[in-house]
Amino acid sequence: VLHEHPIRDLLESYAKEFAAAFAAPLAGLARENVQARIRGTILMEYSNAFGHLLLATGNKSELSVGYCTLYGDTNGGLGLIGDIYKTEVFELARHLNHSAGRELIPRAIIEKEPSAELAPNQRDTDSLPPYATLDTILKQLIEGRSLGSGEQAEVETRYATLSATAEGAALIARIKRMIARAEYKRRQAPPILRERARAFGSGRQMPISAHIEY
Repeated sequence: VLHEHPIRDLLESYAKEFAAAFAAPLAGLARENVQARIRGTILMEYSNAFGHLLLATGNKSELSVGYCTLYGDTNGGLGLIGDIYKTEVFELARHLNHSAGRELIPRAIIEKEPSAELAPNQRDTDSLPPYATLDTILKQLIEGRSLGSGEQAEVETRYATLSATAEGAALIARIKRMIARAEYKRRQAPPILRERARAFGSGRQMPISAHIEY
């Protein structure tokens, strides 16, 4: 069953009260994140009211680089896909549809360009490289030699090609910094189902407040 719960009036109420309190408009990232938190609150309301377990939507790609809103899309009691990379989420969705012989997950959702939909014409690539590139970097940095032999060879080849260029090396350095800086978000995320040899959580502790050179 698909339920619709508009958030426009709630968002405008937040914006109005923010402007009244601080004599400044609620704009930019603050306004975007309020939308994610309103959504998260509504989902928690539903969970509390009807006794259902809320599943967090974050995948391993997003959790790795902190591309998620605390107390918004990180809400939930369990991270069902928290150890699956974004490209794998799409593969899984296609597999589920194929196995069912019908669109359990609408094809439009799978095929549309990824977006948090918190601002007009917003795309994930405004902040991140394409997920195929990002996931290659993340798999090398996070999984490394724990990858299966076939996947490891493919990832290492792509990573080496990327790191051989100045632009690619700069991107890898940026992703390393993003992983380190997002640890505080991962500490507050719900537990995830472990799928790989190296998963976030108690098995991979990183400092939250430390100066890390890359």
